[in-house]
Formats: sequence, C-alpha cells, structure tokens
Amino acid sequence: MSAPTVRSQLFRRKPVSALTEETDGGLARSIGTFQLMAFGIGATIGTGIFFVLTTAVPEAGPAVVLSFVIAAVTAGFTALCYAELASTIPVSGSSYSYAYATLGEVVAYAVGWCLVLEYAVSSAAVSVGWSEYLDQLLSDTVGWRIPEALSAAPGAGGVVNLPAIVLVTLCALLLVRGASESATANAVMVVVKVAVLLLFVVIAATGFDSGNLTPFATMGVAGVSAAASTIFFSFIGLDAVSTAGEEVRNPRRTLPLAILGALVVVTVVYLLVAFAAVGAQPAAEFEGQEAGLAVILERVTGASWPGVLLAAGAVVSIFSVTLVTMYGQTRILFSMSRDGMIPSLFSRVDPRTLTPLRGTVAVALFVGLLAGFVPLDFLIDLTSMGTLVAFSVVSVGVVVLRRTAPDLPRGFRVPGYPVVPVLSVAFCLYLIAGLSGTTFALFAGWLALAALVYVTYSRTHSTLREPR
Repeated sequence: MSAPTVRSQLFRRKPVSALTEETDGGLARSIGTFQLMAFGIGATIGTGIFFVLTTAVPEAGPAVVLSFVIAAVTAGFTALCYAELASTIPVSGSSYSYAYATLGEVVAYAVGWCLVLEYAVSSAAVSVGWSEYLDQLLSDTVGWRIPEALSAAPGAGGVVNLPAIVLVTLCALLLVRGASESATANAVMVVVKVAVLLLFVVIAATGFDSGNLTPFATMGVAGVSAAASTIFFSFIGLDAVSTAGEEVRNPRRTLPLAILGALVVVTVVYLLVAFAAVGAQPAAEFEGQEAGLAVILERVTGASWPGVLLAAGAVVSIFSVTLVTMYGQTRILFSMSRDGMIPSLFSRVDPRTLTPLRGTVAVALFVGLLAGFVPLDFLIDLTSMGTLVAFSVVSVGVVVLRRTAPDLPRGFRVPGYPVVPVLSVAFCLYLIAGLSGTTFALFAGWLALAALVYVTYSRTHSTLREPR
C-alpha cells in the first residue's frame, strides 16, 4: 500500500450527513431540556466538590477558589464550542463523532479512547467517593463502619471497595431500563444535591474565619495551576450532555441550552462551596480528610445532624454522577461500535428497552473492577487528562468545520470566533501541563494500547474502509 493511500485511510472523514442519518431509528428521543440540563449538572456536581477539595486544597491552599475559576473559564470556552458542534451534529458520539467529521478517523479513534478513559475512570472515582460518604453516614447514624478490607482498594489499605461495586451495579440496572427513566431519576437526585450543597454554604458561612484564608496561595502559582488541573476532573458533565444527542427532543435547540445552562449552575455552586469550605476550615486540615464537607459542618455547628444530612445528600447525589458518566460511556461506545471501531456488541439495541443492553453490562463490569480494585489517587488526574484532550479536539473541530462546511445549519454559533476556540485550546494545554509525569506515562500507555487495537482490528473493520 502506498504512503498516500495509508494517509488517506488514517484521516478519512465521515460526512456530517452520514452521521445525522444514522440517528433515524434505534435509540428513542425521549429527553427534554430540563432533563438534559440535569444530566450535565448531575454528571458534574458531586464528581469533584464532595471530595476533590481534599486533594486540591493541599496544593493551592485557600487560593483553590482561583483554581476553580481557571477550570471554569476553560470549561466555559469549551462549552461554547461543544454547543456549536452539538447543535450541528446532534449524535451520540460527542467529541468522537465531531472529530470523525472534522479531523479524520485516526484522530477520532484516539479521542474515542480518551472518552472511554474519561468516563470509565470518572465513574470509578466517584464510586470510591460515594463509598467514603456511605461509610460516614453509617457511622453517624448507626455507629457502624464498613470494614476497611471491604471499603478500600488494594494499595489504599483494603482488599476490595465493595460499596463502590454495589453502586456501579445499581446504576447499570437503572440504565438498562431506559434513557427516559434514567433521566427522570437523575433530575430528582440533582435537585436534592443542589439543595444540600446550598445548605452547606449557608451553615459553613456561620463559621467563616478570615484567618483561614492566610496564607492565601500556600504553594504559589504552581500550586494553583496544579489544583486547577486536578479540579478540571469536576467539569466532565459538559461532555456528558452531548452524548445524549440521539435521545433528545429538538436537539439543535435543546443541546446548546442544556450545555450552557449546566455550566452556569455548576460554576456558581462550585465557587460558593469552595469559598465557604476554605473560610470555615484551615487549609492544612483538608489533606486526607474523608467526607470532608460533612466533617466541616460538624465542626462549625458542634452537632452531628448537619453532617448526617450532608453525607446523606452526598450518597444520593454521587449516585447521579455515576449514573450519568456510565450512561455517557455506553453512548460513546455505541457510536464507535456503529462505525466499526470496536465490536458490534456495544451497538446492539435491545428491542424492548431501546438501550444498548449488552454494552451497558460490559461497561458496568469494567467500571466495577476499577472502582473495586484501583486506588482513587490514580484515577482523578487520568480523568482530567482524557477530558482535556477531548475538549481540545472539540475546539479545533469548530474551526475546521467552519472552514470545510460553512453552510451547515447550526443551532448555535460560538461568539467571538475564532478567538474563543483558540483560547479554549490554550487553556486546555495549560492545564495539561500541570498534570504529573505519572499521569502522562499512564496516558501514553493507554494510547499505545489504543494504537495496537486500531492496527489489529479497527482499521480493517471501519465502515469507511474501501471494499476489496
């Protein structure tokens, strides 16, 4: 095979018309604007704010508030880019499909693997956080704690994180019932979690001490940057909204509204909670603090009921995070399977529930293994890496699609084009640079595995391959 042929094969693009035509039939369009916005909020709030402060505050000190601002600005630029592409290509594949239409197969394939990593690791990580809050809730209410051997992964002091595996199983059971049922359950849990976090802000504010804000940036700019890179893990929900493109009513209007609406709600809640937390507790006490927000409330009030209420809210709300991130992963795999990138198992839709039943079970098995047997510390930064790479590709995709298909109908256009997409990429690269060398090494290993699968399977099974 000649070199030009190899290049054309690697960068062959899937026409936007082909992507949109595939949405006819298969998955059911049953999700409305509020439910979809709740998807974004549900996948985001809880992913980080309930437990990421124990990692981020030791790095940045009280200046963690600035870290949240940096992460939010990056997410904001990217959200605008997502809104344009989601309204132009309303399919389930999210940034994988956007890359396939704009940058070619090999780039889309790599992005798909980033998304698989992003969603699987995020689901596992928040399941581990859920286990911590469940343990705190049981301790505060009935005086019993889950045995350490059954509540932590090997390397974190235990044998298996059984509660995390139970949560993954429950989410899988709900997902196989149907997208509409999952969206409704998630919307209820989102209302609960926002109410609980606002209650935290009000109570923690009564214990505010300006002395806790000094020194403000304990590790300088480097600490703020490193914390922002870790915190970006908390903004994965924006991507989750776009994975529902084939199950949304009136997607060209609904997708942009849901993405931007979710970003506004999430950013406001994050900043309020972060400021209230660092104002109520010295920065040095955050490190290694399990169920940290609940502990802060107990210290401020001197009573156990606020902590019990917050722990209960966290148990409910983190459930919704796992639910939506697992949903997102099944839909990414659905699109990749439909394109021949991975086996057809993941794109087979159950005729009764209209959901990818077998793919959901496979995802649950993989996420359950991660949640049960991999320590949390190794998970969060890997999720940030996968998210940032995918976000960068989306921003580049906006520019490419504007040049290659300027006349496509768009339900939303990025304001300040092309400055906003460029800034989005720049901010993503800035946060990537703040990640650890270990994260880069693990990510490189993941991409090497992806390359092996592409060469041995995906390249020859692609639906765009030339007939022999």
